[in-house]
Amino acid sequence: MPSHPFAPQDFGVVRIRNHRFRRHREPWRQVWAFTCVVVVSIGFLGGFLWWYGNPTATTTASSSGADEADVRVVRPKNRPGTPSPGPKESLAASTPLAQVSAQMIAATESKGHSPKSEHPIQSIFESPDPVHGNNDVDDAVFRDLFAEGIEPAKGCSDATFLRRVYLDAIGTLPTVYETKQFLNNHSESKRRDLIDSLLQRPEFADYWAMKWCDVLRVKAEFPINLWPGAAQAYHHWVHSAIKNNLPFDEFARELLTSSGSNFRTPQVNFYRALQSKEPEAIASAVALTFLCERTEGWPETRIDGMARFFSKIGYKPTGEWKEEIVYFDRLGAEGEDYRALTAVYPSGVEVQIPAETDPRQVFAAWLTHKKNPWFARAAANRVWFWLVGRGIVHPPDDVRSDNPPSNLELLNTLAEELIESGYDMKHLYRLILNSSAYQLSCLPPTDDTRAADHFAFYPIQRLDAEVLIDAICQITETREVYMSIIPEPFTFLPDQQRAIALPDGSITSSFLEMFGRPARDTGMESERNNRLTARQALHLLNSNHIQNKINRGPGIEELIRQGRDAWDTTELLYLAILSRQPSEEELNQSAPLCEDASGAKELAWILINSDEFLFRH
Repeated sequence: MPSHPFAPQDFGVVRIRNHRFRRHREPWRQVWAFTCVVVVSIGFLGGFLWWYGNPTATTTASSSGADEADVRVVRPKNRPGTPSPGPKESLAASTPLAQVSAQMIAATESKGHSPKSEHPIQSIFESPDPVHGNNDVDDAVFRDLFAEGIEPAKGCSDATFLRRVYLDAIGTLPTVYETKQFLNNHSESKRRDLIDSLLQRPEFADYWAMKWCDVLRVKAEFPINLWPGAAQAYHHWVHSAIKNNLPFDEFARELLTSSGSNFRTPQVNFYRALQSKEPEAIASAVALTFLCERTEGWPETRIDGMARFFSKIGYKPTGEWKEEIVYFDRLGAEGEDYRALTAVYPSGVEVQIPAETDPRQVFAAWLTHKKNPWFARAAANRVWFWLVGRGIVHPPDDVRSDNPPSNLELLNTLAEELIESGYDMKHLYRLILNSSAYQLSCLPPTDDTRAADHFAFYPIQRLDAEVLIDAICQITETREVYMSIIPEPFTFLPDQQRAIALPDGSITSSFLEMFGRPARDTGMESERNNRLTARQALHLLNSNHIQNKINRGPGIEELIRQGRDAWDTTELLYLAILSRQPSEEELNQSAPLCEDASGAKELAWILINSDEFLFRH
């Protein structure tokens, strides 16, 4: 760790040098700022390439690295810090950049420095209260940690929990008012009450519809497959199902068994969204979506047997352009009318299906039966992955015998809860979010490499592309401009719509594509890339796109107007961007920067480019 007083000390704690040089060295500002940006860009790229090419860098972070992630070194106008290339190994990845930053500041400043001051990040991210088990989830997690001899992290602080649960439950940052209201609430039930309120927010349906539409491949394609009108109808159905808390077994049955127009019965677009109408391709998509299994490794007899359930799906056009009817075709792909069909469940059991029965109905009944453990386990594991950042079976859509769950008791507990609740997905969200296991700190107390697999701490993850741009737009009160490869008037480009609520995967922006939004081609979780890259970091640091939002958007201006003085403005910026109060040290160092509007906007830029803002923690 660099010894310079302005080198990174802790994750998310912003270090700001006294603002006096800005007044006394005005002639050097433009030259110095340009030089710093160039040096930082080179330093970041060098550090990223070193990290990417060094296989040990991602696995050998020291114990201090386990406890402290990289903190951006920040100075007015020099902008030397960038986010670390990866959330889990941020210290190892960012060490070269930290050294470059410290050397750059040392070279550009006079010898007079304030004394080095260590700020305990525990006070920001950890709660002083002991961790207690809240429900059966905690019993399973902590029993496993005890058996493995792994020490769990401490509980997270109220401010950390607030930001985390807003982002994880509704994909949205809390407002300044909401943050103040929660932090000033001393009720013992305030976390539980907040969770209940978030599950009723309209953003809940927006965010989780986005997640499920990734899996269901909701994307218009021109001029084949899903037409924009059908994609919009499909998204609306998914959104309504989540908003109304449609039981998950009914959700799956409707997608698998519905017949009708792809415009008027949106559920049938489950089949229209696939790249192939062959029964084998449909079977593979069904296995991936609802069982989280990849059929590439299945024996041929198994995939052929399952494909028989989808061999009598018919498609026919109507008089309306691009409308198509999906229906039960008794003749079937093999041209055999009114003959019994022999199919094989994924469990290996054969079944005889009468000629007059839609095989999809038979498969859906087997899939959603309460005695079928695979369906509930797959759904529970997927939700756990979305909320906690790592699947019990990981990756969550690669269930197989040689990829066992890291905690079978936990997986069974979640699956049983889902079944017993009548497949109430909100019950599952509520159970996980209220658990102490979910509310652990992101600071691992040990360098035990097994800790992440056994959920000993909350893993740090970069924000989803849609969530990140929505957060920036919320803070700056600006809007994003979207585009589509499908020309108007065949598609609709929304105005003033949040990215998490976009109804069609073909509607995008350069920011969303750069930051790893999934293409929705395969339905696999790996399509979404939340790994921070050099290009992304430089875009956040240097692009007119982000600068214009900060400098020209009304959001930061409004916070400045609300601030009674520099200290109050600093607090408002921290509350709006990091969802917490600044520490006393941060306040003392940041307030001089907020003596004027341009300095306050620089502080906003600094905080938006901090790891604490860019990552879920």
